[in-house]
Amino acid sequence: MARIIVITSGKGGVGKTTTAAALAMGLAQRGKRTAVVDFDVGLRNLDLIMGCERRVVYDFVNVIKQEATLNQALIRDKRCDHLYILPASQTRDKDALAKEEVGRVLEELSDGFDFVVCDSPAGIEHGATMAMYYADDAIVVTNPEVSSVRDSDRMLGILSSKSRRAENGQEPIREHLLLTRYDPRRVDNGDMLSVEDVQEILSLTLLGVIPESKAVLSASNAGIPVILDRESDAGQAYFDTVSRYLGEDIPHRFLEAERKGFLSRLFKG
Repeated sequence: MARIIVITSGKGGVGKTTTAAALAMGLAQRGKRTAVVDFDVGLRNLDLIMGCERRVVYDFVNVIKQEATLNQALIRDKRCDHLYILPASQTRDKDALAKEEVGRVLEELSDGFDFVVCDSPAGIEHGATMAMYYADDAIVVTNPEVSSVRDSDRMLGILSSKSRRAENGQEPIREHLLLTRYDPRRVDNGDMLSVEDVQEILSLTLLGVIPESKAVLSASNAGIPVILDRESDAGQAYFDTVSRYLGEDIPHRFLEAERKGFLSRLFKG
């Protein structure tokens, strides 16, 4: 049976879909059969970041409504044989996601995969609660700013009370913190919350810190999960994040501003 991971946040624009794509690719590259599912019905961005938008024939809602089989809708990634994408519908409403039918699809996925990564919409709308309900693990994505962290704190209450695990009295969802768009220089200037500030507010295990990087936008525009860009700080940080998720003891990087040497300062490098 697969482990179901939900990528969630209280606020939009924090990097959930980027994270879902990177995590799924990272797990697949480690030899884990991985499916990544887009729960953002009506918007659908995951297939763009994965670079498979032109290959979409059937989608998640087609499978839920039994208009297509799961096999027909799953798209195998061209770069990694262990990775499959289940895109969202652009034309349906989020109410098309019914709890029992979502559960049936996730159960079918669980039979053939090691991990199912659920890319959730932001906040507490219907698609988000459906993505969270069946989760075993949650990665809470937040930016180091007060409004983003506050909204993430609200999501933790929902994760602990409205999941299938909570209803059945099972072991709670394992919650992890992923801090994105982190800029140590802005932290030093007092313009951004520090890692310690965010952890103090949310009290979550820190899974990763993704530095602010132009590589994220460049990779998204090219339809490439940024984890494949090993030359970038963001790509390396996501690689470390996957390693930590799989239980490896990896120290956190990119937490301090780079100190320029004398010559760099002299020539304003």
